[in-house]
Amino acid sequence: MGIFSLIQTTVEGLGDMGMSLSIAAIGSAIGTGIAGMAAIGAWKKMITNGQKAATALLIFVGAPLSQVIYGMILKNQIADANLNPDSYLWQIIIGLFAGAAMAGSAIFQGKAGARACDAIASGANDTAKYIMIIGVVETVALFVMIFTMTGLPS
Repeated sequence: MGIFSLIQTTVEGLGDMGMSLSIAAIGSAIGTGIAGMAAIGAWKKMITNGQKAATALLIFVGAPLSQVIYGMILKNQIADANLNPDSYLWQIIIGLFAGAAMAGSAIFQGKAGARACDAIASGANDTAKYIMIIGVVETVALFVMIFTMTGLPS
């Protein structure tokens, strides 16, 4: 047993090294931050106008968090595929691009959520339609996760 087989055995199953999870989580942090700041501004606007602060705005703040879960599921699937260690660079690249796509979804969910918070604070209380828009943006992350997983060798 040479040193190469010892190293090879040591690194099996590393997958994308957590790239899909990490990059998706960065997007979720940005998205929740954007929507959170907008919710605070909307609540301030509502309270100063004598309205009750709508707790429904928390829906828009929390929506970008799901991309962290999708990133974790994808990271685990890539690692569980237990691909040849010679392909780790490609696994990392796949994780980076998939994570970036999920991060983009989370960021734009936050931006759409911010607009929804502002609309509700301005009196346009059509929360169901705003949630549907959030769902459409969410679909991008789901597609990325599913299509990447189905492209992995079994």
